[in-house]
Amino acid sequence: MVHIFSVKFTRIRALKFANFEVLEKALGVKRAGVSKNYSLFFIRSVVLILLILAASGTIYWYNGTGSVFNYVIAIDSSVSMMADDYTPNRMDAAKGAALSFLDSLNAKANIGVITFTGLTYVKQKMTDNIGDVKSAINGIGIEGSGGTSLGNAMITATNLFENNNKANVIILLTDGQNNVGVDPMEAVDYLNDKGVLVNTIGIGTIEGGEISQGVVGVSKLDDKTLKSIAEATNGEYFMAENPTKLEDAFKKIARSRRERLSVQLGPLFMLIAVTVLILEWGLMNTRFRMLP
Repeated sequence: MVHIFSVKFTRIRALKFANFEVLEKALGVKRAGVSKNYSLFFIRSVVLILLILAASGTIYWYNGTGSVFNYVIAIDSSVSMMADDYTPNRMDAAKGAALSFLDSLNAKANIGVITFTGLTYVKQKMTDNIGDVKSAINGIGIEGSGGTSLGNAMITATNLFENNNKANVIILLTDGQNNVGVDPMEAVDYLNDKGVLVNTIGIGTIEGGEISQGVVGVSKLDDKTLKSIAEATNGEYFMAENPTKLEDAFKKIARSRRERLSVQLGPLFMLIAVTVLILEWGLMNTRFRMLP
């Protein structure tokens, strides 16, 4: 609307005072062919879009190679983790694989531990003391709260990370579906703002296993959500259908040097916007100038 009004005002002024015969000779156009300045409209639209992107603090995230990492190990502690399709059960297999992960790390790292069901429990804040981390993992048991909240777990894990130059990685291990709390994909937006990468591990067999007293826990793993979380944060998804694959998943994560890097695009968009504004000013005073 501003563009239309400004062009219309300028054109009215030009039409009121112009000598059409001179204009036709100078510009080689007929009276009906007065420019509607669509080019200027396009340029102003580009400038507006660039200014909006600059003001919104646009960030471009991409994968890079890191050397020093922080990890938060997030383990599902719902009752289904007692299913015996793993030996002796899913929980003990998960704890064993996590302990092996600590021993396979190539560099000293800060590590935190949380468990989650419908609620999230911080078992160990970020520390470089591997002994404390191992004690926290060994002490993990089944929690009484019902449900599974992947979104809340990811947010809590992210809040454990400290502000530093290390790459932040969450290892999210679960055998169930998200059914309470924050939607996982909404949580992903929060994690992306913080530059956190999530590797997800789905544990359990399709057949499921016996939990206790003859109750069979049939696996209802939400592969789609776990894959979406990993993909949206540039992490990886691992399907651990047996203890060997579970161990392999942790080993691959330990060897991975992948981290999330970012580039602030706001200053670049602002520079381009200023450049385009200068271009517009030049066109307004040359090619698209309205002669009075």
